Amino acid sequence: MSAGDRDLVEALLAGDETAFASLVDGWSGSMLRLARSHVPSESVAEEVVQETWLAVLRGLPSFRAESSLRTWVYQILLNQAKTRGVRERRTVPFASLVSDDEDSPSVDPTRFQGPGDPHPGGWRAFPEEWPEHSLLSREVLDVVRRAVAALPERQRVVVSLRDLDGQSAEEVATLLDISPGNQRVLLHRGRSTVRAHLERYLTDSSELEVAR
Repeated sequence: MSAGDRDLVEALLAGDETAFASLVDGWSGSMLRLARSHVPSESVAEEVVQETWLAVLRGLPSFRAESSLRTWVYQILLNQAKTRGVRERRTVPFASLVSDDEDSPSVDPTRFQGPGDPHPGGWRAFPEEWPEHSLLSREVLDVVRRAVAALPERQRVVVSLRDLDGQSAEEVATLLDISPGNQRVLLHRGRSTVRAHLERYLTDSSELEVAR
């Protein structure tokens, strides 16, 4: 267990309500997205997240730190979501969902840096006309959020866990019970689609600015 996890667990065991509230605020969004991939509705997913936090509080004294605190919490979430999914008659596991890899729009892979480049997976070059200030604008963030929300389910969950929640490739593969290779494919497809949306938005914005 990391020092950060150790301090957090000690605070939670001591009844630190602020620490618990911070944890709930920080993790519940991604937990909801993950639960939603196993149950039929948003409201059921919200119930699963609530049940998970109750289970965390009950089980915290027996936490043995064989994994990170986050992985332990998410594993409880998955167990709750799968059980609830069976009860709600949604029994298809994440790894067995219809493949969304083949037909999804993507960006030409030659536009990304390869394994031997300084930043594998990153863009080789951004169009010169992209306004740098736009990268920080609220509109751009909204474009990214909408693009992620519109992704096929498996891509959306993987991109959200990796890029929005900062989880590692190993954590995501373990949590979703998929192979590392499948995780990479889903992440690449999802990122490519989001980047394509962002590129179109920024290019259109630049052309509109020039026209003015």
